[in-house]
Amino acid sequence: QVHLAESGGGLVQPGGSLTLTCAASGSTASIYGMAWYRQAPGKQRELVALITVNSNTNYADSVKGRFNISRNKARNRWYLQMNSLKPEDTAVYYCNAQGVRDFWGQGTQVTVSS
Repeated sequence: QVHLAESGGGLVQPGGSLTLTCAASGSTASIYGMAWYRQAPGKQRELVALITVNSNTNYADSVKGRFNISRNKARNRWYLQMNSLKPEDTAVYYCNAQGVRDFWGQGTQVTVSS
């Protein structure tokens, strides 16, 4: 079992920055991929960014050049640095780990508004 806990969400003005952190505990040795998803009101959950154990990354087109995913293997954490935030980035952001199955965090709200 893997437990995930997100932190770092909040309210930010357009053009601002936030960094989300996902802390993993439990059977973390089984994790081979780490990701961030988001879900805006009335919309489906969508992949924002992912990083593999080999540090290969992939991003949604809507966030390329603005968001950066990284990981700290020793601390079992991964991060989502979000820059140049837009109102359309407003959503609940979920931490995801791929192992024997998908594991999810509870989510953290990110609101981009003036």
